[in-house]
Amino acid sequence: MRVIVDRFEEDLVVCEKEDKSTFNLKREQVPKEVEEGDVLIIEGDKVVIDREETQKRKKQMEELTKDMWE
Repeated sequence: MRVIVDRFEEDLVVCEKEDKSTFNLKREQVPKEVEEGDVLIIEGDKVVIDREETQKRKKQMEELTKDMWE
């Protein structure tokens, strides 16, 4: 399953699924370097950051917002 890190709340990581629903993971379940906006791949109890997809999403967001600030 692929999810996006929406935000952090105390010791929880709030993640958003593709259907826009959210669920929580404990911070100890995710890599220490995880940041808001990162794409995570969850397979069983293994959680890894999908760095390629995260970069792709960040570039898309930059493209969508670049004209807003000019």
